[in-house]
Amino acid sequence: LPNPKGVLLVGIQGTGKSLSAKTIANEWRLPLLRLDAGRLFAGIVGESESRVRQMIQLAEAMAPCVLWIDEIDKAFGNITSGADGDSGTSRRVFGSLITWMQEKTSPVFIVATANNVPLLPPELLRKGRFDEIFFLNLPTEAERKEIFRVHLQRLRPSRLREFDLDALAAAAQNFSGAEIEQAIVDAMYNAFGGSGSGARRDFTQEDILQAIRETVPLASIARDQIESLKCWAAQAGARTASQDAQVLQEMKQCFAAS
Repeated sequence: LPNPKGVLLVGIQGTGKSLSAKTIANEWRLPLLRLDAGRLFAGIVGESESRVRQMIQLAEAMAPCVLWIDEIDKAFGNITSGADGDSGTSRRVFGSLITWMQEKTSPVFIVATANNVPLLPPELLRKGRFDEIFFLNLPTEAERKEIFRVHLQRLRPSRLREFDLDALAAAAQNFSGAEIEQAIVDAMYNAFGGSGSGARRDFTQEDILQAIRETVPLASIARDQIESLKCWAAQAGARTASQDAQVLQEMKQCFAAS
């Protein structure tokens, strides 16, 4: 069997795309190389292309490894429209990168992440560059419960039973994993920095609920963008990272509407 080429993870900010890249490397016990695609570009003519060659040489020297290309849409999102404004440097760098992705034989598994994936050139998304495209949606209520469990188990393992995970998951509707973690952190700071006799105390479930009530999730701010991304994922045939029946139904509805 040929070596797997990699996956493209698309979805809403804070849903665990970067964490997934780290998890893949950890599960496979392979070194993880993080590529900030924006740093491939330089001001001197020819230096950008040279950096791509150096990146390829380093990745192949480290193989087998996982190459994590973070936020690839920010580096190559304007190529199709021709709005890059850099005399074709972006297109040349992009061409060198996707040619290597297509033809590489070394065991370098690529995990690319993107938030605004509709901006990416179609040639990056076709079969042969990646083995699969996965869409990471907002966590369901059951998934939010597990996210709360993971963070509270890490922070307060001896007090985990004091928290009603079902109530917390229900209150954090439309929260991403990152927003759930931040709500717990906010609760810790509010409890410790409170005024009066309640100052410098440990946080409770009510502190977390208060932090949730004071947070406006990204899903409320960027609702149209998120719905558009869901529809794109359905049209592009992206696989959903969740096996929840409700999420699968949403994807089918988007596909039918398109």
